[in-house]
Amino acid sequence: MRIHHLNCGTMCVACQRLINGYGSWRKPGKLICHCLLIETPESLVLVDTGIGQADVRDPRRRLGSGFLSIIHPQLSMEETALSQVRALGYDPCDVRHIVPTHLDMDHAGGLSDFPAAKVHVFKPELEPVLKPRMRDRVRFRQPQFEHSPHWVVHEEQGDSWFGFGSIQAIPGLSTDVLLIPLVGHTRGHSGVAVRQGDKWLLHCGDAYYHHSQISSRPQAPAGLVVFEAAVQTIRCQRLRNQARLRHLAAHHGNEVELFCAHDPVELERYTGTG
Repeated sequence: MRIHHLNCGTMCVACQRLINGYGSWRKPGKLICHCLLIETPESLVLVDTGIGQADVRDPRRRLGSGFLSIIHPQLSMEETALSQVRALGYDPCDVRHIVPTHLDMDHAGGLSDFPAAKVHVFKPELEPVLKPRMRDRVRFRQPQFEHSPHWVVHEEQGDSWFGFGSIQAIPGLSTDVLLIPLVGHTRGHSGVAVRQGDKWLLHCGDAYYHHSQISSRPQAPAGLVVFEAAVQTIRCQRLRNQARLRHLAAHHGNEVELFCAHDPVELERYTGTG
């Protein structure tokens, strides 16, 4: 089994000092969309999809003017998951499963590039997409779901994974892929745990934003702290789950590697490029 770490969307937010914690007050900060492409004997599996090709072609409709004006995505066709799957020599039709951490626009934009794939989601995450209220329509961009994804809805089952609840996302797959509910950023936000040999990788999505937040001395840049609070759905659960992730990293770091969706430092750990 091979796991590829992909950046499926570079975002140029505010300035380096506020977002990355170093560099210039004048140069834009950098966030990325850290996705996984998992090669299994049965199929290819994507964890998150980043910004999709339709988002690049029609960004205002698909992503919204607010996201474009604040986040400043680069909108590169080469960075889309579809382009990178092809560049790696794979057939996009072999992506048969997608496991998003949640359905915000920068995580779900590429769903429409793999219309035949089954999309595995935690039940509370799908409810505001299928029956959106006004504020849900701002956050969960309905044009990104117009292709009618093949939703596979999962409910919490009570199985334990290092003290966290877990859900077997894709039964029958030779590689363990688990949904780990990490509610707070959204109501159905989940981490995605993937077994790699005798260790686990845990994609934490937006449960945190900066690598220091799972260390013993969290020192996230001020801009990220403000942004994180502004987009949270349930503050107390977000903070509780962040504390649980710190405990996991401190006590099981030899068994589990953690990374989040947007930190370029963590992406560089796996790819050598920020």
